[in-house]
Amino acid sequence: MFSGIVEEAAVVKRLEKEKSNLHITLECSFAGELKIDQSVAHNGVCLTVVAINGNEYTVTAVQETLDKSNLGDLQVGDKVNVERSMIMNGRLDGHIVQGHVDQTAECTDVQEVDGSWYFTFRYKADAEKAKQGYVTVEKGSVCVNGVSLTVVNSQLDGFQVAIIPFTFEHTNFCRIKKGTRVNIEFDIIGKYISRISNIK
Repeated sequence: MFSGIVEEAAVVKRLEKEKSNLHITLECSFAGELKIDQSVAHNGVCLTVVAINGNEYTVTAVQETLDKSNLGDLQVGDKVNVERSMIMNGRLDGHIVQGHVDQTAECTDVQEVDGSWYFTFRYKADAEKAKQGYVTVEKGSVCVNGVSLTVVNSQLDGFQVAIIPFTFEHTNFCRIKKGTRVNIEFDIIGKYISRISNIK
């Protein structure tokens, strides 16, 4: 479980295909603190550490993960938002994030507004999934590429988020532009409430 508070943007050093799997090696400042089998969120996707070498570590994404996320789009040199799993005896600064990406969305607009940025995202809407909570609500929470954010201008098939300079500079939002594909995870609390309310 995660909070959506990204620790840093790790750099992709190597990508290796093995049958349908993709081994991703990244460089980050806390690689030496990791352990084999530890869970780390990558652009919001929970993956298991399988190897550690100095300031680099490797995780493996299976085909299901590649199909539902943007990890298959990665290139060497790309930045990936990373977060270690939550410690349950501290403050929850973001919101409850499972690391289970629901689908991808496309950035359709980026506007700089007096030192901050508004990003607009569109995703494929599904009426049945919406009934189960796979939607955004105004001022609710959404996880975009692993970042816990507040929804503004919620639509049936899209939403906006406001990004402050710190988030822009310390995550891969600085590289998101019109046409970029991102991972989104809808709020788990909303999913449970929707599911319960739809039980006949």
